[in-house]
Amino acid sequence: MRYLGIDIGGANTKIATSDGTIKELHYLPLWKDNTLSKKLKDISERLKPDKVGVVITGELADCFKDKLHGIMSIMKAVEEAFTCDVYYIGTNGNIHKDHDDLGDLAAANWAASSRFIGEEVGDCIFVDVGSTTSDIIPIVNTKHIAQITDFKRLIASELVYMGVLRTNIATLLDEVELEQGKCRVSSELFATTGDVHLLLGNIMPGTYTCATADGAGKSRLETMRRLARIVCADLEEISEDDIMKIAEQVKEKQINLLAEAIATVSIKHSISRIVAAGIGEFMIFEAAGRLGMECISVADKWGKDISNVFPAYAAAWMIETYPQP
Repeated sequence: MRYLGIDIGGANTKIATSDGTIKELHYLPLWKDNTLSKKLKDISERLKPDKVGVVITGELADCFKDKLHGIMSIMKAVEEAFTCDVYYIGTNGNIHKDHDDLGDLAAANWAASSRFIGEEVGDCIFVDVGSTTSDIIPIVNTKHIAQITDFKRLIASELVYMGVLRTNIATLLDEVELEQGKCRVSSELFATTGDVHLLLGNIMPGTYTCATADGAGKSRLETMRRLARIVCADLEEISEDDIMKIAEQVKEKQINLLAEAIATVSIKHSISRIVAAGIGEFMIFEAAGRLGMECISVADKWGKDISNVFPAYAAAWMIETYPQP
């Protein structure tokens, strides 16, 4: 039997099999790309799964008039693509076959991940930093005790809307400290965190899967040019040292934001252990170190490629492990 998990996000569609032999990430921005149905059909024909487990986070894409419309559109694409049994995992951590409670399916990828981690690790704060967002999920007695909507999770510090690749730098910093003094940051989308972490060596070029802010390439020169633009400068106007300072300040801000959110959840639920997943594990470990908290790496235990697509892997595991309705 081949059990396939699929995590359909607004920017990325991730897939993994329960045995870990297949781990793939496909950059597929739903708000400007209508090829989800074709991509899923290609996956179905290529992999021929026996059962599919799906988690959805892409319903928030602004091509949909509301979340319910997004859920229905994504489910339609899934069910047109696969001829085998398809199941959905909701925010309650349960497996759904019918369409009776569509609202429970919105923004639910963390629920599959936290159920896996709850069973395998126990009480902890599960932190998954991806390309766009950071989930901070408290788990007690093998089950998550998180809020179940993005809105409520934002209020509870269980969701921080920043990631390793797609976050606009202007949303993180108002000003930067340069050799010539403090400089305000332009509010344009000139560069993203992918440029920062590529330049700092925190990610490899192959990890930078999304489009760049200017549509140009991902060489060091092109990356530096984008970072210079956030202070309205050409490369002739600003030193490489100052560009690196900008990158370091962005990373520092991200780690501070992450540490603040983890600390809030830790204090509220009296949990002092973290499990880290996603392409941003390096940031989680640094935040955990500042907080003096134990941190377990999903990449170390199950492999880096699985960590990068962990919600999909957890969905596949759930379909293989638990009885379906």
